[in-house]
Amino acid sequence: MKIIRKIIIVVIVISIIFVGYFVIKGYNMYREAIETISLEDKIKQIRNVSNYTKLDEIPKIYLDAVISVEDHRFYEHNGIDIISICRAVINDIKQMSFVEGGSTITQQLAKNTYFTQEKKVERKVAEIFMAFNFEKNYSKDDILELYVNTSYFGDNCHTVKEASRHYFGKEPMKMTDYESIMLAGIPNAPSVYAPTINLKLAKERQRQVLNKMIEYKYLTEDEANSIIESE
Repeated sequence: MKIIRKIIIVVIVISIIFVGYFVIKGYNMYREAIETISLEDKIKQIRNVSNYTKLDEIPKIYLDAVISVEDHRFYEHNGIDIISICRAVINDIKQMSFVEGGSTITQQLAKNTYFTQEKKVERKVAEIFMAFNFEKNYSKDDILELYVNTSYFGDNCHTVKEASRHYFGKEPMKMTDYESIMLAGIPNAPSVYAPTINLKLAKERQRQVLNKMIEYKYLTEDEANSIIESE
């Protein structure tokens, strides 16, 4: 029993050192990013981009679709979703690889605005510090608006307005429910789900988004089926 206790203590100590190492590295990465350009200046920079799209220019069903598929507890958490992170960690350990991130919309916004897409533990930690900064200084609607204006939709489209014009030839508010839900699924993997690249996969991803909207009570199955049939 004494040997087992010693092993457990050693494992705990090593784990604490390991976690502490990456927390420090991540915090330093966060500090370096925020000192390069302040959060306030970064937000001004984003909002001054051509074709910046405000929430009142976007169909509600598009926003519901984004929240359903990306972060269904978005309006409940403070920047990170512990449940999603724990699930992601378990799945990553099982696969021995970064197969799932568990990132909230706020974390994704932090990554889109300040960090690279590189999968590193310290970048993930930096992303969390930045997410807390966003949540402290901006409302949930501000964060959602900024997120849909910093996501990549493929074909050199970086805002909802650019994407809706490019893929559907219309302003965002003119998009149909079918188009809105298809667009919400593209940023997950633009090189795969952009309808100009592979319409079949874009429709499969659209179905995934619809299933999430059904799961989280944004749509009934009948409503989802009607949207698919409306093409």
